[in-house]
Amino acid sequence: MKKELYRWQEECLKRWMAAGGRGMVQAATGSGKTFLALTAAQRLEKEPGGRLKVKIVVPTGALMRQWGRELREFLSDAGGGSPLGFQPDIGLRGGGEKSNPAHKYMIYVINSARYELARQILAELKEGGRILLIADECHRYESGQNRLIFEFMPYIEPYADRFFSLGLSATLPGGEAGRFLSSVLGSRIYSYGIAKAAALHTVSKYDIYHIGLSFGREERDEYEELTDRMTITYGKLLKAFSYLRGLNQKELFEMLRSLSGGRDRRAADLASLYMGLAYKRKRLVCQASVRIYCACDLIKRLPVGEKILIFGESIRQAQELYALLERRHEGRVGQYHSRMGSQANRNTLERFRSGDIRILIACRALDEGLDVPDASVGIILSSTATQRQRIQRLGRVIRKNEGKDRASLYYLHVQETSEDACYLPGGGENCILELEYLPQTGEFYNESYERAAGRFLEEVKTSGADEDKIKEVWRCLQLGSVRADWMRRDGVVEEKIRQAESRRERNYWVCMKRLRRIAENI
Repeated sequence: MKKELYRWQEECLKRWMAAGGRGMVQAATGSGKTFLALTAAQRLEKEPGGRLKVKIVVPTGALMRQWGRELREFLSDAGGGSPLGFQPDIGLRGGGEKSNPAHKYMIYVINSARYELARQILAELKEGGRILLIADECHRYESGQNRLIFEFMPYIEPYADRFFSLGLSATLPGGEAGRFLSSVLGSRIYSYGIAKAAALHTVSKYDIYHIGLSFGREERDEYEELTDRMTITYGKLLKAFSYLRGLNQKELFEMLRSLSGGRDRRAADLASLYMGLAYKRKRLVCQASVRIYCACDLIKRLPVGEKILIFGESIRQAQELYALLERRHEGRVGQYHSRMGSQANRNTLERFRSGDIRILIACRALDEGLDVPDASVGIILSSTATQRQRIQRLGRVIRKNEGKDRASLYYLHVQETSEDACYLPGGGENCILELEYLPQTGEFYNESYERAAGRFLEEVKTSGADEDKIKEVWRCLQLGSVRADWMRRDGVVEEKIRQAESRRERNYWVCMKRLRRIAENI
């Protein structure tokens, strides 16, 4: 069935065409950027001016293959279904693929595009063709050698009416990076954030859970010692370089890197010492052992039908968690990171898409380039300081899919450290809930929930219920402690009760309905 554009996509395409087919779009991950871009190419092709070739640049091999799949489906739908033997004119470059660049549609991994794309675009423009350059995750192409893909720009003035561009990102940069991208791709023409996408139901409804963790005693002692040494070192730096005062973290570290490479050995040593201590402290926070145990206890309380993405910051951490989960969910857990090898990673993704495995543990490699619409739970095992990664990770689990009710993102952070809670948009039908993990018991605590649950359990006990009923209520309350189901509207809960496929599921929703009533009256 041919997909229809959302209203925002239609408005965006009108603006893009009005801008001469140049510009950048900032849209939430999962809201339909790929379909938007392919529709832009389709409409541009119908315009007069000669043959059109489409060049698509992506950051990873996984994303290249994903674009290839979606492009084939799009072309098949546009043509009313694929005839027998239909082979769309698509080529791939990078990630082991070496298609001839003469294909009408070429998808490049940025590493391969750097040294050939600019030359190919210029040559094809000189030959009289029209070119559409689609830069996916375009925030990645404003620095270093990635800028080489735009080397043709100073020479295209004679062909400017035949060159078109579309930059796509969930989080477009500002400042110098934003100005550079505007100069090569066109200015920002449309923004469509997560909050708006959720309000208009172009992504799945979602809930965000901040789970506060605590260090073990030895880890806390080490953290405090590192913090004390950083404070002393920073004081020495301020005495010598008062201009460091008031800088934000990014600016401070840029200045410290400059000082560490300077001729003043004392300044260089102080700057290097401070950065080294900061790195050790950050590593200590990210690798806190409690994260692994929290993730395992959390997964115990999640519905067995949920597909779960776990995002970590280090391979060692991913491997440790994998070993623990594989014992409990044998054959249903996979890993995705650089040490696995490209083919193994590809196989793991396919197994996750097909449902052969239910839990996928990944490092940063999946921040961009994964499309698994039926994954409904994300667990941020280790935090990231960048809003871009936070938004991308939320976007991995809020893609709409038939039968997907809502998505959940669990964000683990160590309390009373430099690590902050995750600030992502909530409001409307999307809840943000604060939880605390209690490692001694493996339980999760929210004051409002515990107060209501305690009263509910007391009611059940004083009503003369037998031991089996009390145990069943306790089971339901344990499961509900890591969800926002007790905050749902009555109509939603009533529908869940009607649709329940088992007595245990029905019991759970009956408990959540009663819990809401109690919470409202406390």
